[in-house]
Amino acid sequence: MEIWPGNPYPLGATYDGTGVNFALFTEVAERVELCLVGRRGDETRVTLPEVDGFVHHGYIPGILPGQRYGFRVHGPFDPGAGHRCDPSKLLLDPYAKAIDGEMPYHPSLFSYDPDAPGEAAGLSLAETPRDSLGHTLMSVVTNPFFDWGQDRHPRHEYHNSVIYEAHVRAMTMNHPDVPPDLRGTYAGIAHPAIIDHLTALGVTAIELMPVHQFVNDFTLQDKGLSNYWGYNTIGFFAPHNGYAAFGTRGEQVLEFKGMVKALHEAGIEVILDVVYNHTAEGNHLGPTLCFRGIDNAAYYRLTDDKTHYYDTTGTGNSLLMRHPHVLQLIMDSLRYWVTEMHVDGFRFDLAATLARQFHEVDRLSAFFDLVQQDPIVSQVKLIAEPWDVGEGGYQVGNFPPLWTEWNGKYRDTVRDFWRGEGATLGEFASRLTGSSDLYEHNGRKPIASINFVTAHDGFTLRDLVSYNEKHNEANGEDNNDGESHNRSWNCGAEGETGDPEVRALRLRQQRNILATLFFSQGVPMLLHGDEVGRTQGGNNNVYCQDNEISWMDWELDEEQTELLAFTRRVLELRRDHPVFRRRRFFAGAADHGGESEVRDIEWFTPSCEHMTDDDWSNGYARALMVFLYGEAIPEPDPRGNAIRDDSFLLVFNAGHEATTFTLPSDGYGARWVVEIDTAADVVAGDELAPGEEIVAQPRSFVLLRAPREDDVRPPAGAAQHAAEHTAP
Repeated sequence: MEIWPGNPYPLGATYDGTGVNFALFTEVAERVELCLVGRRGDETRVTLPEVDGFVHHGYIPGILPGQRYGFRVHGPFDPGAGHRCDPSKLLLDPYAKAIDGEMPYHPSLFSYDPDAPGEAAGLSLAETPRDSLGHTLMSVVTNPFFDWGQDRHPRHEYHNSVIYEAHVRAMTMNHPDVPPDLRGTYAGIAHPAIIDHLTALGVTAIELMPVHQFVNDFTLQDKGLSNYWGYNTIGFFAPHNGYAAFGTRGEQVLEFKGMVKALHEAGIEVILDVVYNHTAEGNHLGPTLCFRGIDNAAYYRLTDDKTHYYDTTGTGNSLLMRHPHVLQLIMDSLRYWVTEMHVDGFRFDLAATLARQFHEVDRLSAFFDLVQQDPIVSQVKLIAEPWDVGEGGYQVGNFPPLWTEWNGKYRDTVRDFWRGEGATLGEFASRLTGSSDLYEHNGRKPIASINFVTAHDGFTLRDLVSYNEKHNEANGEDNNDGESHNRSWNCGAEGETGDPEVRALRLRQQRNILATLFFSQGVPMLLHGDEVGRTQGGNNNVYCQDNEISWMDWELDEEQTELLAFTRRVLELRRDHPVFRRRRFFAGAADHGGESEVRDIEWFTPSCEHMTDDDWSNGYARALMVFLYGEAIPEPDPRGNAIRDDSFLLVFNAGHEATTFTLPSDGYGARWVVEIDTAADVVAGDELAPGEEIVAQPRSFVLLRAPREDDVRPPAGAAQHAAEHTAP
């Protein structure tokens, strides 16, 4: 076979219209063979002829998109020195743009003899090497050309964003309007039925759970389960082939691009949940699929004895974030998904691991430096899951200014408040107003907080108010997996019930939490299906349940239909009123409501007295009112004009008894219009007078609006402050 020297960059397989350039980085290899796999699984091997800067490369004319290939790396197998080269293993290209095949368990995937366990297992080569060709995944040459037409990034500003966390299969597998052959696929997400649901809801961004190529754990395969969530990445450039409707020889790339294009046409951004902290190769007993056999010591963090892996992810390994080629791999991957696949942002799984340049979490590590200065990656949405399982891994509030974070403290506080935990008012006030205590110290704004109450990991919203305990028996681990401390409350009965009082309370609690989420300052994130009361039957860890337990049920009963309408209404109010999505923190103190000249926010007891220190520290208090002044929004609109809005009164009663609230005087509103009452005790549209009393039912939320046209008298200093802060 004819092979030319080619070029060391770009890495991976690059098709130029007449042939393909192949380039692979490895410091330890003595020789690299490129293996071209034919239609019948036959293999043609050719040694890459050139080496520049530890990159082995060569160019083969005439190779076309759809060609399957892999590498065999010849070099030392010396685990004591950190090296695990094994040419009997066909290895994936770390830069593969598409990956073909599946990977059921087979002994040939391991460099040692998996049937000979013991202390030395994984530390020596099998006496009789077994070739993994035919049992492992294969890289695919792709065609980079695609007609994007007029596609552009929607670029919604954070404060205007509503994020919807979703799973490709969960959203589409049961939808009656999605054709059966498109269910569970990228094409299914692009179907008008799914897009119409998102746009009617008011979603601006869909955050897809992992779509990088991943593999199923062998232990799950043995149980008849699968790695449903996908946090087991093996290909950082390749869309997962299991979500493709039209083929896996590169067709999955075109299908993914078509999905992005369709979502963009609807004004919806695409954010990817990405897993750059570890790979699917696991610990020293794992299979040799890619990085381990290419250059183990360069790609992975090893312990002092170099035979084992340093693990801060709970998955067996962690990538070596201080190695320049690992950093290059991640940055090249991020840029590829933005420039070639047109995605709009990333949510980084266990992002604290990315900051572990050495041992400690370092917010100034090389990875964050590279992101900060990258002209492409720095301009998209960057969301951190700000923790990992290593020592010192909980880093909420400590990421650099460019980043936003999943606010785990918001989740915990809102759950505690609505289930009636004591001494939560002060913390609840901080979370409701954007968590300035977490983000303001380093110059960040409320948009740094990605607010969520539920996510893929844990109970759904309906299950949060229906179960006191997890029910994970289907996972095959005797209910020992998953979080046991869920801050949940079943409202009086465990699981499904026909009791009308319990059902009504659960529905009200779901409305309370949804209203709190969308009327809080920051960026709200909704878990797929929470808008329709999706249940997982009390399973709070469905990572392995690719079935009816985790899929959305689109056949809605009356309660679910009402909840969907409520969610749409709340999101409509958030969209129409900028007072709920400020770009700057309130001047009034968030946690104690202290007096300020601005009075853009004020806190009241049910009797309409300003909250005092004693009120905030009252461990029995479960109720308060919050006044948001619409004339005191300091930031300008995109054209530099002052932002003016109606004023609002948020009435919270998390107690178990009805509470009478006295509305503020006419200095705050000449009339109050009822917009939301989660107990439906007061009809939306009703008007109330200043000083009038209303009764908030147990565990309920009421939203009242004071229209601007009533010429409300501004609190002292507010108008002057607003004028001073609206200049462009």
